[in-house]
Amino acid sequence: MDRSLFTLVLIFAALSVIHGLYLVVSRLQKDKDYTGIGFRIKTWWGMLFIFCLATLSNSVVSLLSLMVLSFFALKEYFSMIRTRKADRRLFLWAYLSIPLQFYWVYIEWYGMFIVFIPVYVFLLLPLPRLINKGTLGFLRSVSATQWGLMLMVFGLSHLAYFQFATPEYGAGLVLFLVVLTQLNDAVHYLASIYFGRHRIVPTANPHLTWEGFVCAFVVTTAVSYLIYPHLTPLNPVFGYLSGMLVSLSGFFGSLTVSVLKRDLLIGDDDKFAALQKSYLSRIDSLTYTAPVFFHVIRYYFDFM
Repeated sequence: MDRSLFTLVLIFAALSVIHGLYLVVSRLQKDKDYTGIGFRIKTWWGMLFIFCLATLSNSVVSLLSLMVLSFFALKEYFSMIRTRKADRRLFLWAYLSIPLQFYWVYIEWYGMFIVFIPVYVFLLLPLPRLINKGTLGFLRSVSATQWGLMLMVFGLSHLAYFQFATPEYGAGLVLFLVVLTQLNDAVHYLASIYFGRHRIVPTANPHLTWEGFVCAFVVTTAVSYLIYPHLTPLNPVFGYLSGMLVSLSGFFGSLTVSVLKRDLLIGDDDKFAALQKSYLSRIDSLTYTAPVFFHVIRYYFDFM
């Protein structure tokens, strides 16, 4: 707890400095687009509050705060989908799965936690759409809903399970993961602004470049090695590997969600621009890094 508190104080101080630098640099260099960083900084302040609850409070408060985060993330995702009246009941069932998923975390039923959304919700979710709702748009609405549940609920719920899987180290591991994930995104974005020449998928996200990816990979790996002794019980090898793992999975998460948004919002540029500025759209990388990091650590270490 003491280490986590000290780290949070350092993050608060660093974030204050970063915010100040952003305000100065954005005014001095008006020829560069820093709006993405501005939105990220606002997100970081909100996430700092959420993860202060998740890190410093007891496990129940942590679980509830992350459950609320999943709810609003899923709600934002559904706002991107062109819906019909027949889809409303489907969305309701999807929302009802959130407290159940986090209840499995609370009672530490790992088996149900890991199969509930990928198996049981997958099998039962079509039922409210099938009953007296016709066949038009069935596949798109059901598959899009399942995608949202997998990313915004199943993926993010792994953050809550850390503190139940390992009460001694869970808070530090969550903080470690979130810091690396957000750092990776920020470095990738900034490096792409200054050095980016070769875009990876220009039609989906113009801010993802190969130069940004390399810079983010190196910086995230280095920072991971520097901070792992203070937040985790990992060994030096995994101090390196964790940074690499988070950087790669965070990149694929950001890329996947960018493509997903572009597909869902084709022809609706105003809504796409608005969602780019939204608060919860900044957690897209966590939907990938949280489950990947959780299962790798659980496989290799007994404390999980």
